[in-house]
Amino acid sequence: MAASCLAVVGQRVLATLKASTALITSQTFPSPGCRFAVALLPKNTPNPSFLQCRLFHSTFSRKGLEEFFDDPKNWGEEKVKSGASWTCQQLRNKSNEDLHKLWYVLLKERNMLLTLEQEAKRQRLPMPSPERLEKVVDSMDALDKVVQEREDALRLLQTGQEKARPGAWRRDIFGRVIWHKFKQWPIPWYLNKRYNRKRFFAMPYVDHFVRLRIEKNARIASRKKNLMRKKEKFLREKFPHLSEAQKSSVA
Repeated sequence: MAASCLAVVGQRVLATLKASTALITSQTFPSPGCRFAVALLPKNTPNPSFLQCRLFHSTFSRKGLEEFFDDPKNWGEEKVKSGASWTCQQLRNKSNEDLHKLWYVLLKERNMLLTLEQEAKRQRLPMPSPERLEKVVDSMDALDKVVQEREDALRLLQTGQEKARPGAWRRDIFGRVIWHKFKQWPIPWYLNKRYNRKRFFAMPYVDHFVRLRIEKNARIASRKKNLMRKKEKFLREKFPHLSEAQKSSVA
């Protein structure tokens, strides 16, 4: 009796599985992007078009390692035409989204130029138009400066703080004026032994060494100016026609 009941149940299960399999195979969409059947939808739902439906999207890599190299049209050229670098005034008119896109464009261009520079060194050949790398670096510095200006303006508007991390100008034990960044502590400052070990003042005998340091920096700056004057004088004597042309252009 038990065996006959089990046989009947098994036959019914097999029949149900066969019917569901036939229904799914008969109503499955031919689109390779969709992997489900209409049997999962309500009965009255019309057959929609899933030709453009995909469960997984991925960008198609049209270029590979060749993006690290210059355009094949420029191969073998001694000079390559390039525009001027981006200025802060031009970048201030851009939106944050445009600056974000431009940063990655400049980053790819910089990687390509660095690869070109390394390849030129390996072959012991001059790099074509090396000023392009300087223009890209200047553009990235200007872009970074503009983004920092916007962050500072937003922080001043929201919190009123000039620096990203609050702090104060203090004097250390060597008499130097430094920017001390504030830090959160779980206990008050008068109970914090680590904080109390710091000295934000200088003893009176340090003033003499502070003056010596200022004099040393002044002498270094004076030597640099004198060296620059001697160099300019030497170049004017060596190339007098250039100095005269420069004077005429200024006049």
